[in-house]
Amino acid sequence: MTEIKLKEIRKSYGDVEVIHGIDLTVRSGEFCVFVGPSGCGKSTLLRLIAGLDTVTSGTIEIDGEPVNNVSASSRGLAMVFQSYALYPHMSVYKNMAFGLENSKMPKPEIERRVREAAEMLQITDYLHRKPKALSGGQRQRVAIGRAIVREPKAFLLDEPLSNLDAELRVTMRKELAALHANIGDTMIYVTHDQTEAMTLADKIVVLQSGRIEQTGAPLDLYNNPQNVFVAGFIGSPRMNLIETTAVDGPEGWTLTAPNLSVTIPKVDGLTDGARCTLGIRPEHVRVGNDEIGHTTSQVAFAEQLGGETYLYCNVEGLPQITVHQPGQLPVVNGQTLALSFELEDMHLFDADGQVIVNRVAG
Repeated sequence: MTEIKLKEIRKSYGDVEVIHGIDLTVRSGEFCVFVGPSGCGKSTLLRLIAGLDTVTSGTIEIDGEPVNNVSASSRGLAMVFQSYALYPHMSVYKNMAFGLENSKMPKPEIERRVREAAEMLQITDYLHRKPKALSGGQRQRVAIGRAIVREPKAFLLDEPLSNLDAELRVTMRKELAALHANIGDTMIYVTHDQTEAMTLADKIVVLQSGRIEQTGAPLDLYNNPQNVFVAGFIGSPRMNLIETTAVDGPEGWTLTAPNLSVTIPKVDGLTDGARCTLGIRPEHVRVGNDEIGHTTSQVAFAEQLGGETYLYCNVEGLPQITVHQPGQLPVVNGQTLALSFELEDMHLFDADGQVIVNRVAG
């Protein structure tokens, strides 16, 4: 297994810097996911690690050895692309064996590796088919199998599921998680889909504009976002974020916004009249006024999914508030509802978007 370390990595194209001094360690055997919106630099960072692009400054180390001047083919890494990149005129077997044949590996060893990978990925029955005779999910398995047979130091996967339909993506997520558990190798996975990040990762790296916003385990990022960007990006539906003004009072801080007033215990980091952002996840908004932060809303849209309900509620002067409740709620579009927040699950961010406190009553 392999450790990959990035030290003050910068990448520029001409005068435009797109990666801004990134420091990161991917531990041996870790499933690390780079996540962020389009254009945040996650695929560029992966290509730098792979050696497909060169760094402008900084050092990339693989198992403690600098590899800046080592070619992509000599880094011992295997990359799986979004587009599968299979040879259409070759059988599945030949696609998986091609790189090994070029390296003059003995045929019995090639046969062993291809057969073992095919069995692991459940594509043994397809070894003599051409890619055009396979489904999207089967083609992606072949692309992953082609990487496995190389027995690389680490796997780099660039949005490998984005071309699949929704149901197949769920299936392939399970298969990738099982594959990592089985082989235990270091994997770095790029996606813009935070659901993939949450379900696959040991560690998530949240990127924005070529910088790391936060790194940590999935639930740590979900429960303890360090800024407004991470709070809004991690979680589906996204966290409700409401700009408020803090007012000092005898019972604590009162956070005020149009048609909303929330009183919380005293916390450090606020001054009277300070602007701050209140965050509350959709599952912590309650229908009714028996909690704190009671406000009146009108349901703009209700999604009844059988086992759960999503409500998108309008409050005059506030951003639309999303509510997620288990089970079925007899609510219709246009209905007036009282909403309330759970005090212990509120998050508070300062005027610069940095966290003041997660779980204000925690």
